Order: sequence, then C-alpha cells, then structure tokens
Amino acid sequence: MRFLVTGAAGFIGSHLCEQLISEGHSVIGVDAFIDAYPRSLKERNLRALLDAPRFEFHEDDLRTADLEPLLSGCDVIINEAAMAGLTRSWTDFDLYSSCNLLAVSRLVESAARSGVRRFVQVSTSSVYGREAVGDESAATRPISPYGVTKLAAEHLLQAHVAGGALSLLVLRYFSVYGPRQRPDMALRIFTEAMIRGEPITVFGDGSQSRTNTYVSDIVRGTIDGATSDAEGTFNLSGRVAITVSDAIRLISEALGVTPDVRHAAERPGDQQQTAGSSERAKEAFGFTPTVDPAEGIARQVVWTVAEVNGA
Repeated sequence: MRFLVTGAAGFIGSHLCEQLISEGHSVIGVDAFIDAYPRSLKERNLRALLDAPRFEFHEDDLRTADLEPLLSGCDVIINEAAMAGLTRSWTDFDLYSSCNLLAVSRLVESAARSGVRRFVQVSTSSVYGREAVGDESAATRPISPYGVTKLAAEHLLQAHVAGGALSLLVLRYFSVYGPRQRPDMALRIFTEAMIRGEPITVFGDGSQSRTNTYVSDIVRGTIDGATSDAEGTFNLSGRVAITVSDAIRLISEALGVTPDVRHAAERPGDQQQTAGSSERAKEAFGFTPTVDPAEGIARQVVWTVAEVNGA
C-alpha cells in the first residue's frame, strides 16, 4: 500500500514511517518543521528513512502547500501532523487553530479531489478533558485550546464522512512515550534533569496518573487500524496507569540517582487522570499494548542518556 504520513519527522511519525517501510509499504512523508523544538532533532529522526527504499520526503506546510501532487496514487492518509503541547496553546491560539484545524480541512478536501478514500486522523485523550477515563462513549470536555482544536478537527472530518467523501478512522492517543519523545514532554524533561543533577518541577502534587502508551504499541495499533476496515473513533491507550510520582521513581531507579523534586501549582489545561479503555480497538483491529511502564521507561532512559551524552 502507499501511505501519506504527515508529521513524518516527528516523534511518532518517524517511528511509524520506519515500521511501514519495514513491512513493505511505500511512504510519502511530509513535515513542515514548525515545532517549538530545534529542527536538528527532527532531522535526526529522519536519518534512517532518507536513504530507505520506498520512502519519499517533502518539506511542506499543510496550510499552504499544493497537496494534490503529494496524494497522487496514495491509498491511505495518516495525519500525525499537529501543533502539540497544552501550555503554548493558551498563548498562540492562531498557530494551533491553523495547524490543527485549517490544515486538516485542506488535507481532507485535497484527498477527496485526489480519490484517496481512507483517512486516519490522529487525535488525543485531551479531547476528554481533565478526567480521560473509560471508553469512547465518555463525554468530550476539553480544558485546553489544544484539546478544543483536536476535537474540532474530529468533527470536521465526521462532516466529510456524512457527505460520503471518505472512510474515516480517528485514533485518540494516550500519553505516548519512548525514544525520540519530544523535549517538551514530562518524562523526557524529568530524565534530562536527573541526568544533569538538576531539580525537577512537578506541577501539582504528583498524584496525577496516566495510562502511558509506548511508541511501538502506538505504531502497531495505528498501522493495524489503518489497514483494517474499521471506521469511527478508537482509544489507543496503555494498559497500566501510573502516577507522575511513580514515573519519577522509575526514571530515578533506571539512572541510579535520587531526584530533587520541587512542586508548583497545577497549570491550566493539565489532565488529572487518564485511564483509557482500548477494548473497542482490540475488538476491531487487535490492538493489544505489550510494553509496561517499567520496561518502556527504562528503554526511554537509555535513549535519553545517549542523547544527552551526544552518542
């Protein structure tokens, strides 16, 4: 099959492209390099892909580029591209709305004109709000502009489905972690601080919990969902919920250090608890996460140590 993967140079997108290529698919990768973190980090994510057979990369902005040439001959779009991060969405809403909504509108309209019938939209547990607990029937009450834009994108795509324009799969990711994790994400921030002997700031009392999902599990679920006949909205979540304090403990044990933890007030838009049920995805396309927190965090720690030491 031939896939268009947006956000291909990102944390999850680069892993996804590598796995698709390894399974014999062809991939058109697109990225605009407009994230808040250095371009060099995303370029490193692409190293293994640029010389790979059946991979073609384009630096293009979904908000402005001519998308139809990129979609020629594609069977499936997997839209990993988004402006992520809760905190910045409060201060730069124009950027979030253009990347997370306008770009999706242009992409799905181009898909319809190009004859692409399968669209996989990557969404987020943030659409559920402060308590992201249970299955897909839970109420959607986003408490950050980021969550609002991602939910709006889901509704926009569902409007296209109602018009008969495409087959739509929406995947709500829950707290993805692992090698190449973005530098603004908590587990990476905590790990780098401990490596350098710096204090860690925890917003809140540390009791916030997450069903973190290891990146290889997310990639497997995304590919299996994309190549299935499943339509509709599905959670992709890890099996085991751990608190922020537990995550810090696992990182410190993997590093053999004692963390210096400082506490600060909770931030607007932060979720208190995520405990997503992925039973619907398991039934529809066999999603079964296999990496538990202790194993996954240990793997991420090894990778982060190498990054910090310049290996």
